[in-house]
Amino acid sequence: MHWNDTVEQAAFRDDVRTFIAERFPAQYRPDTAAEHSLEPEDVWGYNWQADRFGPDPDRRDGARKWATVLAERGWIAPHWPREFGGAGLSPFEEFVLHEELMRARVPTVNGIGAFLLGPTLLEHGTPEQQAEHLPPIACGERCWAQGFSEPGSGSDLASLRTSAVRDGDDYVVNGQKVWTSLGQYADWLFVLVRTDPAAPKHRGITFLLVDAATPGVTIRPIEDIRGATPFAEVFFSNARVPVRNRVGEQNQGWYVAMTALSFERAGIGSTVKFEQALTRLAEHVRVNGLGPDKAAVRHEIARRYTELRVLYNLARYTVSQQAEGRVPGYEASVNQLFGAELAQRVARTGNAVFGRDARRWDRAGQSLAAAFTHLRFDAVAATFLGGTTEIQRNVIATRGLGLPRS
Repeated sequence: MHWNDTVEQAAFRDDVRTFIAERFPAQYRPDTAAEHSLEPEDVWGYNWQADRFGPDPDRRDGARKWATVLAERGWIAPHWPREFGGAGLSPFEEFVLHEELMRARVPTVNGIGAFLLGPTLLEHGTPEQQAEHLPPIACGERCWAQGFSEPGSGSDLASLRTSAVRDGDDYVVNGQKVWTSLGQYADWLFVLVRTDPAAPKHRGITFLLVDAATPGVTIRPIEDIRGATPFAEVFFSNARVPVRNRVGEQNQGWYVAMTALSFERAGIGSTVKFEQALTRLAEHVRVNGLGPDKAAVRHEIARRYTELRVLYNLARYTVSQQAEGRVPGYEASVNQLFGAELAQRVARTGNAVFGRDARRWDRAGQSLAAAFTHLRFDAVAATFLGGTTEIQRNVIATRGLGLPRS
């Protein structure tokens, strides 16, 4: 099987490259010394969701202009119908668009809202919810964060304890979410809550849309191992959420959430990021040598390049499933699992090249700005971010291979 562009896809790819070259705001430049989010679609030195409210006026203005420019083409949410601000692109056209954005090292816009919540609302939302929430996402005016994980229910998401009790036309929500990516920059949250504590754990869960400005909602950034704050914890204290903000039926939120998680695991971003990191590493060793263990390092770099092609093909295969009208299932878990473990192998390969210098943290004056030192810390979270490797293997075993659960 090959994934060469069709004539139409090649023309579209050229169009995207020209668009980026001509329309990306000149004042929106990367901050290469900053640590940003762990999200796969983030590009080195950019974090659009944070930049739009950041302290630097050039970055803030640039981030907002970039959203406006993309929205003109419907490219913030390119796969959505045009009636909601999308471009109606095919899955392969969307793939090409994001591949070229990543290769040009310019940021995507509103990723969590556009690629997680949006498809979920298109499948499960009411017409009123779609009309209220989709257009503001598609023009970059309303950003979202995902409130799923909790302090005692990360890998075992169905054990969540945040409660929602119906009171007239509202749910009264109490509890805590944690590791909420970009939560401190979100205008709204989509949250899983328990509405029937007596039900089996995968039932009795409801999917709610919550305005971050709701009284009783408190969001606090969390510092990670690198000293960055890419995520937050969210507290709910008698927060009242209108029943009209429920997506799907009460106690059926688990099935709605699985739609969102399937889309989360189907991206191209990490493939391009790792490829660019390895290319910089290869250029470095061509100039500076491989160190004392040349054969072993050369072999490891070659293996990483081979694995990157595997990851790319997995991503393309996932897109091919979408093109046939299927929601990504176990195939996306294969992609997530392989990509997460590859992130750690890429980091170890880079550290092997730099040897003792790989312990240097400060970027100033260091080879490749200490990129692989930072990647090593970044990659620690890779095998539990977005679902642990154990969970992914269970999905692959049961849904993909048809093995019994016990």
